[in-house]
Formats: sequence, structure tokens, C-alpha cells
Amino acid sequence: MTHEIQPPDDLQAAQQGRLLARPQTLGDHPVADLAPPSPGLHALGLAGADGRDGLLYVPSGYDSTHPAPLALLFHGAGGAARGGLDPLLPLADAAGMLLLAPNSRLLTWDIIMGGYGPDVAFIERALAHVFARFVVDATHLAIGGFSDGASYALSLGPTNGDLFTHIIAFSPGFKIRRELRGSPKVFISHGIHDAILPIDRCSRRIVRELRAAGDEIDYREFDGPHIVPPEIASAAVEWFTG
Repeated sequence: MTHEIQPPDDLQAAQQGRLLARPQTLGDHPVADLAPPSPGLHALGLAGADGRDGLLYVPSGYDSTHPAPLALLFHGAGGAARGGLDPLLPLADAAGMLLLAPNSRLLTWDIIMGGYGPDVAFIERALAHVFARFVVDATHLAIGGFSDGASYALSLGPTNGDLFTHIIAFSPGFKIRRELRGSPKVFISHGIHDAILPIDRCSRRIVRELRAAGDEIDYREFDGPHIVPPEIASAAVEWFTG
């Protein structure tokens, strides 16, 4: 029998951007009752009537007796789950890192479309699904993304800083901060030739505001456009898992 955490059906929490699912500790996790996960890329199997699901990557060598770091990753506008995974996917096996990437319910993330709600509710389900099946390192739990996905991570992450320890934002456009909890560390990167989300009005402004608020930031500018270069992705993973 598989034991699964059932997250509260709390519409108000979703509308506030709050995620309530939590990883289980190794001692309390029903490891013996879980089927061994196979390494590789898996569909979550949580899609509703809209058909929008998500992806989970299980690293080779995953061992349920050792908590694994987990990165929750968001794609850019008009994208899909695989686009959220792509920057860190080549690095996951070496880092022993679980990667979770949902699809947005609409063209992009709910906060950009008018307010928190449907995407937060789906992310809650996805996290509960993973926490029930894998032993996750609660001290290395990241939220991140690229472009609109990075903006979403910078907005949703601080509201859930009692869950996420790290925020990884590749080329974000903005942040929306509401009620803050905890103090997750932040990694931000941006190309100086980005013509889609220009660096001056995006990451440079965001970083100034975060540093003024006392946040711990690792900020990387690179000579390039609206992309995630491999060396930046590697730096982010080293920063997160180190």
C-alpha cells in the first residue's frame, strides 16, 4: 500500500500563494511501502480536464535511504514543463537532484494572468505527490525558473520561505512580494544583451531591491541574450547543492 500525503483543499491558501505540502523526515517516511522509483523522466499523471500535467526527473543512483535535493522549476511564457527542466537536466545525475516541473494552467503563470490560484493549487498537488514517493532533503529545496518562470519563482518563493531554502531565477522580469516567510537564499542570472527582458529594468533593478531588503544574493551577469548558458546552470547547481 502506498501512503500519500493529501494536501488540504484550501482555495484561500492557493489564492494567497501558500503551499502547504511538506517533505517527510527520513525516520517518518514509509520507505518500505514505496515501490523503488526508476531513474529518468516521468509524467506526473496529475493532469485534469485541461490536459496540462508536468514532469519529474529522478536521477540515476537515487537512494531512498539518503534524502535528495529537489528543485521545483517553472518554464517561460508559452512554454511547457520540459522547458523548465532543460537548464538543470544535464546536471541532475551528478548532483543526485530530483527535478519537478509543472505546466502552467494557461499561457503563463497565474500571478501574471491576474492572481494566484490554479497554478498554486496544481503545484501543491505535484509537491505532495513527490513528497509521498521520495525522500527529499528539506535543507536543499529550491524553487526556480527561466524568464516568466523566474519571475514566478521570485514571487512565490519568498511567500513560502518556510518550505524553500533556495530560489534560482534565470533572467527574471519582475518580482511580486506579499507576506514573507523565512529567508531563502537567492541566485539570479541575466544576459547583458537580453532584448526580451532588458537587464537594466529587470534583474539589475530586482537585485538592488533585494539587497536593500537584506536578502542574500548570488548575482551573475553574462555576455549573452535571453538564455541560460551551461556555465550559469552549473554555477546555480553548485551554489544550491554545495
